[in-house]
Amino acid sequence: MGRGIKNKERGEFIVGNAKKIAVIVRDRKEEALRMAVGLTLADDEVSVFVMDGVLGPGDSIDVNIETLKEMGGRLLTNNPANPFEQTTTEEMASALAGFDVVVAY
Repeated sequence: MGRGIKNKERGEFIVGNAKKIAVIVRDRKEEALRMAVGLTLADDEVSVFVMDGVLGPGDSIDVNIETLKEMGGRLLTNNPANPFEQTTTEEMASALAGFDVVVAY
């Protein structure tokens, strides 16, 4: 999946490589999810790692989770109370080495 910038003079797209972006959710849950959804708009591969806490129900959280899923984002967590893909903290730490950008909230 690539992203492109339109070259107005030639009417063509210059295609670059998609970035692998990890968003780590800890304290600012709503802001982290909002940012993750926005990052999907550039055709980047976005994975959200929910660390320790529980993402409780709320209008903006629910909407952002649904949108993130629809845009192809992944949701991972080390807390079994969250209804996302389960992983350990150690597996998360190991996986982060494979990302181009890591954003922590």
